[in-house]
Amino acid sequence: VKLEESGGGLVQAGGSLRLSCVASERTFSKYVGAWFRQAPGKEHEFVAAISWSGGNTYYADSVKGRFTISRDNTKNKVSLQMNSLRPEDTAVYYCVAEAVTGADDLFLRVWEYDYWGQGTQVTVSS
Repeated sequence: VKLEESGGGLVQAGGSLRLSCVASERTFSKYVGAWFRQAPGKEHEFVAAISWSGGNTYYADSVKGRFTISRDNTKNKVSLQMNSLRPEDTAVYYCVAEAVTGADDLFLRVWEYDYWGQGTQVTVSS
């Protein structure tokens, strides 16, 4: 599965960005989708995940209430709407995916995902 992210950029604190991830796999509807991020000098951090049904989502506490993950299986796309951005949200954001059998299954750990995009930079200025 090839994943391609878009939508990163530079934004002022309090602003919004929308990240999109398009998958090459026609059966992407049977993959859980998620976003991780990595700030300079830090390890990958889980941000949000969505089941392939779209009926189950999970967020890191640091983004809960500000970020929303969604998906459109007809377009093989997973999106991340980021509102009320803070300087500490600055990082490279990675779209990830993994095949699952359960419609509402989620994975939350880096090592559970085999498929990664190339990453998109998000920079939030204070």
